[in-house]
Amino acid sequence: MNTQFTNQEKPTLVHVIAWMTLASGIVNLFWGIGASGAALHTFFGFICTPITILPTFLGIFEIIYAAKLMSNPPQQIQPSTNIAILEIVCILLANVFAMVVGILALVFYNDLAVKEYFARLNGTFVSAPAVATPAAITDRESAPVSSTSETKTEPEPPDEEAPKN
Repeated sequence: MNTQFTNQEKPTLVHVIAWMTLASGIVNLFWGIGASGAALHTFFGFICTPITILPTFLGIFEIIYAAKLMSNPPQQIQPSTNIAILEIVCILLANVFAMVVGILALVFYNDLAVKEYFARLNGTFVSAPAVATPAAITDRESAPVSSTSETKTEPEPPDEEAPKN
């Protein structure tokens, strides 16, 4: 394990993602167990029980992922957009809390500090956005013009010694 990452400071948004994911995991566990228990009371619900179990499995994955995010020293882990998307899909089972957590997690994963944290944690480096530097502009302007391209000619200034009529 890399010892260089043990003292790495986690951004606040990473802590927020971890706590939100943990809370959503606990809610999804109870939501899935409750929905499955309620569905077992009718024949149609018994047939739909596999659908009502899905939040339970999502809750287990959320709790495991949140535990990895909270671990000290931090583990190498990628941002889990799949879990965030599945949290949003929980709206199909009327779980609004998980949907809000999923949307916020996706927004927080796109924060620059969070991206840099995961890049440093995993040993990959995020390239900075392409920005034209003054040196690049100067180099481009001083580049020779090819002979096949048309060159613009500037109009000649008027002669100063033109006869006056």
